[in-house]
Amino acid sequence: MTQAPVVFVVDDDPSIRSSLKFLMSSVGLQVEGFDSADALLKRKLPDAPSCLVLDVRLRGLSGLDFQRELAARNCHMPIIFITGHGDIPMSVRAMKAGAVEFLTKPFRDQDLLDAVRIALEKDRERRERGKEVSDLKELFKSLTPREQEVISMVVSGMLNKQIADQLGTAENTVKVHRSRAMEKMHAQSVAELEKMHAQSVAELVKMIGKLESSVEP
Repeated sequence: MTQAPVVFVVDDDPSIRSSLKFLMSSVGLQVEGFDSADALLKRKLPDAPSCLVLDVRLRGLSGLDFQRELAARNCHMPIIFITGHGDIPMSVRAMKAGAVEFLTKPFRDQDLLDAVRIALEKDRERRERGKEVSDLKELFKSLTPREQEVISMVVSGMLNKQIADQLGTAENTVKVHRSRAMEKMHAQSVAELEKMHAQSVAELVKMIGKLESSVEP
């Protein structure tokens, strides 16, 4: 069962932190507040859609530095920056690094709520794509080395005859490998494979590249 989404608020001003938590709670969101980036880093993040409302100026690690730290830790939680001292270069830097929004205090409550909604949906979609990639990897691992090789050529657009010529085998043999691989991948057609999300296909291609050197003849 999917856990409820969580909004993390990091601001070293207790009054702002409290008002933001109240605002989020008023629309039914689960909220957790922290007075520093370090405090949030100590918290084990839940396996649920989440986003971060982050003040730019903090004691210790700044908001922009924290954004870089999360990226270095391979944490892709969407970030909404808030600040009372923002400027254009700062906002550009934050947005280029992937921030969802950059709001200057005082901002409208609805602007923040809209940004949070977008951020949570973005994270929900990212998690769904991650699940698709994980499932695809498991299906791909179930193929034999030869089936992996054949299906990689199929995905790249090669015809059975071209695959057979390249592998030095009979076209009927290729058809057998292709049929078994498609069945294991739960795909009824090549078109169905191609409809998989672009990220899933990219991950599949990466995996193919790593396995090609060890494929058995």
